[in-house]
Amino acid sequence: MKLIVPSFERARLLVIGDLILDRYLYGATRRISPEAPVPVLHVDREEEQRAGGAGNVALNIAALGAEVTLLGLTGRDEEGEALKNILTAQKVRCDFNSPGQQRTINKLRILSRHQQLLRVDREAPFSASDAASLTEKFRHLLSSVSVAILSDYGKGTLSHSRELVTTAREIGVPVLVDPKSRDFNDYRGATLLTPNLSEFEAVAGESRSEAELAERALRVAEECRLDALLVTRGAQGMTLVQTDGSSPLHLPTQAREVFDITGAGDTVIAILGASLAAGLSLPEAVQLANIGAGIVVGKLGTATVSVPELRRALHVPEEFPRGVLGEEELLAAVAAARAGGERIVMTNGCFDLLHAGHVSYLKQARQLGDRLLVAVNDDASVRALKGPGRPINPLEQRLEVLAGLAAVDWVIPFAEETPRRLICRVLPDVLVKGGDYRPEQIAGHDCVLAAGGEVKVLGFAHGCSSSRMIARINEARKEVEER
Repeated sequence: MKLIVPSFERARLLVIGDLILDRYLYGATRRISPEAPVPVLHVDREEEQRAGGAGNVALNIAALGAEVTLLGLTGRDEEGEALKNILTAQKVRCDFNSPGQQRTINKLRILSRHQQLLRVDREAPFSASDAASLTEKFRHLLSSVSVAILSDYGKGTLSHSRELVTTAREIGVPVLVDPKSRDFNDYRGATLLTPNLSEFEAVAGESRSEAELAERALRVAEECRLDALLVTRGAQGMTLVQTDGSSPLHLPTQAREVFDITGAGDTVIAILGASLAAGLSLPEAVQLANIGAGIVVGKLGTATVSVPELRRALHVPEEFPRGVLGEEELLAAVAAARAGGERIVMTNGCFDLLHAGHVSYLKQARQLGDRLLVAVNDDASVRALKGPGRPINPLEQRLEVLAGLAAVDWVIPFAEETPRRLICRVLPDVLVKGGDYRPEQIAGHDCVLAAGGEVKVLGFAHGCSSSRMIARINEARKEVEER
């Protein structure tokens, strides 16, 4: 049977587990400190904070287009607010409790040349009473979802995991668990457990062959009254056993190049859960999750996998959307084009009254790569730049006109003073600006250069400008009024 990527739009999932804020420092190490035998890191950039733990599971689900609600515990602090902002920006519905004086758990990773040098953790596990405050919320939300996921990082949020599992199964909701406890009876009755090999062998003992692994896994699954158990085995792939008498399923790894295994387990259980909620069988969901794991370990840090990436891995032809796109749709389209070896060019501007100079400039920009993305100032930001009376044409019309040009692939509006945030998310291969700018004056140039891209300045056609067109129109109108 041919494996497919299902439509995830109607899938609804509930995730509960330990919330972690991940931060990353990047830099170069060229010498050893004279104070101690440690490398000296010259910091190049501090990346945006990311959601780890159960937050990364929820982000992976949202990246597939499924609906996800996330329950967890944070502190009443800046880190907790940052975590919530990161998640809600990606359409994750957050329902967090902040008990007592606890701090939000956060981890700082220091990297050089794609390798971790050090990790600094700030954490104190939440208490069982803190965790109990989520139980009723969990029970209430189960009626509106197809699958529940427990993401256990051993930080205390899932102190009452057995009660949560029992509640879900009584209602008839499948519950998947990424375990941390060495006592799998803490998750007794779950639909599926997804331990990695070291976690499994800490419970069941070392296995010397795939056959022995499958035998031990089946024994554990039956003892803990699980429907199935999936052992993720890193470079050796995955092994699935089910207690319904099905033969064990051994899948080889799909990873081509491994940069970072951080969060790979989150991706596995997220794709599993979303696939089951979208109607795939468990063996099909496991195969798709295996493919997703092979993609995500080729990325740095906690990351997600998109539907286009899964389709490409399955050799399903991908149709690239064109025209006016939302931000997440754009990022998926850019990722798909880039994975196909295409070069992304990006520019920005007001483009109020489109004229020959604009058209010539956009043609030149398009010739620098395979895809041209144009970011357009919204009406408020145009007024701030050009003054009252501008823009002449409202945003919707400016977007549609640009989208109709042969040179332009994608158009997206932005509301900020500059498009720097958007540029730093897209990270085009070439960032282009027209006029007499120096590259270092262009918003987002630092992000693009740090990612190995280029920044170019193109000249505008002489005598062409929206302001000059408006002035000519006003002069002509004045002449008519004076006659």
